[in-house]
Parts: sequence; C-alpha cells; structure tokens
Amino acid sequence: MRTCLLALLAITVPAPATTLRAQDYEISAVRYGEISGFPLQGLLPDAPEGETIDIALVFWLLENDDRTVLFDTGFFRAAWLERFDISEFLRPDSALAQAGVASDEVTDIVVSHAHWDHMGGIELFPTATIWIQADEYAYYTGPAWQEGGRAGGIDPDDVLHLVQRNLAGDVRLIEGDGVEFLPGLVAHTGARHTRSSQFLEIRGDPTWVLASDNAYLYRGLRERRASATFLPSDRAANLRALDRMLALAGDTLHVVPGHDVLQFERFPASGPRMVRVTGGRDR
Repeated sequence: MRTCLLALLAITVPAPATTLRAQDYEISAVRYGEISGFPLQGLLPDAPEGETIDIALVFWLLENDDRTVLFDTGFFRAAWLERFDISEFLRPDSALAQAGVASDEVTDIVVSHAHWDHMGGIELFPTATIWIQADEYAYYTGPAWQEGGRAGGIDPDDVLHLVQRNLAGDVRLIEGDGVEFLPGLVAHTGARHTRSSQFLEIRGDPTWVLASDNAYLYRGLRERRASATFLPSDRAANLRALDRMLALAGDTLHVVPGHDVLQFERFPASGPRMVRVTGGRDR
C-alpha cells in the first residue's frame, strides 16, 4: 500500500497522441571517473575468462535553448568509492561545472536505471525535475527490499532521496516504452538490466541513442552481444533492444554505449572531461 501511495504522488506521463516539436539538442558525454582492469565478463557474459577492460564512468549532457538535461547523474557517496578502485574521480556536479554548467541550471534529469553509478547523483541537482520509468520507481521503493526482491547495486540513500523528491513534486513517471516525454526525447525500455531500465532516443537530424547500461560497449553493439543483466533469460530481449537502438539511430556511430572509454576518443574534446557527441565522426 505504501509503495502504491508513493507512486500515485508522482505525475505519470503517458505516450502523447502526436509527436512533439523539438529543437535539436547538443549532446555531450561527461567523464567523472574510470575503473581500470574491470572483468569483461561483468559486461559481456560470454567474454573470455580473465579478460579485462578499462571502463569510463559517464553521464550525458543535453542542451538546447529551452532545457539543460542530464541523462544519468553518476554518484558521490563514499561507500562506493571505497568498494571500487575508481581513478580520476570528480564529483559529478564539479565535473559539470568544468563544462560551464552550474548544478541549479539543470532543468531535467532522466534516470536510465536506479543503480548507484547512474542515479546516485540526483541529490547534487536539487532543482531539476526527475524522469524515471514508473515500474522502476515502484519496484525500488517497495518490492525490491522484500523477501525475494532484487536490490543489488541499489543504494538505499538514493532511493530515500528519490522518494523525498517525489513528495516535493519533482518526479515524473514515464509509463512504458516509446514515450516522448519531452520534445524530441523518447524513452525506450531496455529488457531488465534493472527492473525497468530505459535508453534514450534524441530525435533530430540525425537521431541519436544514448544506451546507458542497456549496451555497455561498442563491441557489444558491433557483435550483437547481450549485456550482463540480472537473469540470463533476459538476454534475448536485450539483443532485440540492441537491434532497436541501431534501427532508430541508423548505425553504430549514433548509438553511444554506457561505459565505453572509446566515446572519449571517437568524439572531439570540448572540456577537460567532456566530449561533444554531436560533433563526432565515424572512425
């Protein structure tokens, strides 16, 4: 009952009857840290035993004349810094400030999923409206913490802050797949990396897709290899999500995976920790 009441307090966004008009966004990737020697099997389950890879900790900045949007927010809580060997860490609001964007200038946050390194920084941007899948919100504010629930990688403090923001009227719930919730921004569900993870389509000329953890690496996209999700039974659905990303974007250049350091080589630098995705060329 408590979970249902909390969900009802948020505003739910249905799929619109017509496409909203959008001014193209300028898209940037912001790197706030790095993990060296990460086991590749933690990203691609069928990877060779013992193979490792360096991964980037990233969130994405979308800007036009009307809005300043973050897709994911990184994290800042000390417990996760202590658990993982993270190098070059810079708190996400400080990394964004290096790009000339103050925390109170962020109008919207789109949460791909509730894991610590993606939702953990929402507290750093207190004036933004938060957009999250309704089922993701409902599950991690309730059943995930009951017997048989799955709360791995979810920080209780992040969930508490999300609920507080909901009570303050700052959360919007996205109902399902293919929802254009802001002009030019379309949410697509991505086959249960978490309960209801989502990836983001940015309509324009060209269209871009930000995959977050629904596709970790360019390698997974090129080779059509499923990402590591909670259950092996979800991997076929994840492969279908990869196909959808590529169909929406047209090619692998215009799909940006969640943790691949190559995005910081493929796209031109526009700041100390930032590359301009919309300025990229295929390599």
